[in-house]
Formats: sequence, C-alpha cells, structure tokens
Amino acid sequence: MRRLIHLMLSPSCRLARLMVGEKRVACDPVLAEDARNPMPVFVDLDGTRAEGVWAILDHLETNYPDYPLAPADDAARRGALRWVDWAFGPFHEQVTQRIVYEKAGQRFTGAAFSRAPDMNTIRAGREELKVALAAIGRATETNGNLACRETTLGDLAVAAHISALDYFGEVPWTDFAAANEWYVRMKSRPAFRSILSDRVPGQPPVAHYAELDF
Repeated sequence: MRRLIHLMLSPSCRLARLMVGEKRVACDPVLAEDARNPMPVFVDLDGTRAEGVWAILDHLETNYPDYPLAPADDAARRGALRWVDWAFGPFHEQVTQRIVYEKAGQRFTGAAFSRAPDMNTIRAGREELKVALAAIGRATETNGNLACRETTLGDLAVAAHISALDYFGEVPWTDFAAANEWYVRMKSRPAFRSILSDRVPGQPPVAHYAELDF
C-alpha cells in the first residue's frame, strides 16, 4: 500500500495529503516518528520515495496525470502558482509560524524550536492574518476561487495553512465572510476529510473545526 508519512499540523504535510486526495490516489497516512526528519514523504507501490512536498507534487503529476492540480490555462496556472508561493512564503512566515508554530508541539509541526508560546508573536500573527483574509476574500469574490473558477493547487496550498490555524480557532471568520465562504467550499471537498479528523493528543481542535457549516 502507498504511504504518506507526515506531521499532523505541518502545512506542507497537509498540502501533500490534500494533493493525494485530489488525485484520488489510495494511500495510508502515517504519522512521522521523528519530526526532525524531512517531511512529508510519499512512498509509492513500487517503493519509490518522493521526499518533500514539491517532489511529491512532481511524482503525482507525472505518474498519476488524471485530475491535474494546476489549470491548463496559462494565466490561471500562473495565478495558482503565485498563490502557492504566497502561502509558503509571506503567509507562512508572517502568520503560520507566528501562531501555529507557537501553539503546537514541535513534533506535530516540525518547527525548528520548542518553547512556551510567545503571546506577542501570536498577536503579531493575528494582525497579519486579518490582512491575508481580506486578500483571500477579494480574490475569491473576483475569481470564484483564488486564481480562477476551478479549485487549483493554489487553493489547496492556502487551505493547508488556514486549516492548521482553524484547528486552534485562530481565524476570525465572522469578520471575513468571503474568505469564510471559500473555506467552507474547500473543507467540503472529499480530500479534506482526513485533515478534519485530525486530533492532537491532549490538544483537541475547536468545536467548529470539522463542521462544514459554521
């Protein structure tokens, strides 16, 4: 059986899980035993190992061409990849690291540090999150989803980060209706089911985390 070795609250691992789900590739998710090792890792039926989310993306698109993750249209594809870059660049640095990596245990994120949460850092992340949610809302109101009407790799990348934040109830949904509507659509996709079933031992998610209408 194929395996996807991952860390539960790592956005790159969550994106890998979403990509596998969107590709309809049957796979057993396996929690990593050592968060210090590079994650995620996809092991295919023939033993091929793809290490890291971009290697996994390349492997999936090459070997499982059905249900492509990037749009065929050039402009839409560029837009989708821009959102991927934003999710794992500015958003990761300004929001996810400041909130999720402060609140979650190192063994669930792969963070390079382990310490008591710094509330000043978390508050700074919350302010940046508001700016990001406004940008997400504007994009979805204009395009239907982030880059275009279809769901793309860009949507999956941003949703991977948002889902980790939402696990802790850190997303002020009532203030950002358009972003909320987009995320409801994302978490309603079958590929999201395994992520919504995540439960960190001793640190359960907020009540609405797995709800599709919240």
